[in-house]
Amino acid sequence: MTSGGKTRESAAREGVRTASRGGTGREVVARCGLVARGVLYVLVGLLALRVAFGDGGQEADRTGALQELARQPLGGFLVWAVGVGVVCMMLWRLSEAVFGAAGPDGHKAGKRLASAARAVFYGAVAFSVLSFAAGSGGGQSGDEQSRDVTARVMELPGGPWWVGAAGTAIAVGGAVIAVRAAMRTFLKHLKTDRMPEGVRKAVEFLGVTGGVARGAVFAAAGAFVVYAAVRFDPSEAKGVDDTLRAFTQTPAGPWLLVLVAAGLMLFGLFSWAMAAWRRV
Repeated sequence: MTSGGKTRESAAREGVRTASRGGTGREVVARCGLVARGVLYVLVGLLALRVAFGDGGQEADRTGALQELARQPLGGFLVWAVGVGVVCMMLWRLSEAVFGAAGPDGHKAGKRLASAARAVFYGAVAFSVLSFAAGSGGGQSGDEQSRDVTARVMELPGGPWWVGAAGTAIAVGGAVIAVRAAMRTFLKHLKTDRMPEGVRKAVEFLGVTGGVARGAVFAAAGAFVVYAAVRFDPSEAKGVDDTLRAFTQTPAGPWLLVLVAAGLMLFGLFSWAMAAWRRV
């Protein structure tokens, strides 16, 4: 083999080692982020379940989940840990936007754009969680923040149209989440070949039920934002807590909220399963 061939072979081996190191770092970050996401969804689902059974004193949203976590032994440490985990989630999605995601189509522009949007979303969540951990998150509730943001956007030129567009995007995004969960598209991201059959079926159940519930909440929240734009009334916009409570006002009553709350908790468990089995 020529020296040039050896040089190319050495460079290729070094590239593999470098990718492996980078991949390992991204894998750790991704799995930490998924664990943190799971914690938040399990707690929000638990709080929503309490609301369904008449214990509605605490908000069933991210703020309520953090307050619940802070009351546990070592609560302050746990809140900071979740905040760091959400930062990891943001960094993972950002790395996908910059370097491409796992899988044969991970480098496509559409995938990168979706990862960038997720990075922005988790960046906002991380800021909220870390602000709470630092002691500055005890002000407005999620519902109040939603109404205030809607009111400020309404005051801009063409404000109602912007609000309506944002609400439509959230609602459509929720519908897509639910449909993709029902179609089990998440399976292509999992190392199903390494899963025992029973584990695979359990994770599939968690992904479908949890994803549909998560999508339903997003879709309902987006619909309320659209309704606020149509009515020119920011007070009609709802955060996660008010959106979940609205499920109790349907003909199914609190039992629909029970199903949605259980689904959110299952999505939290699914996030933990993803932390163990997802291809990163």
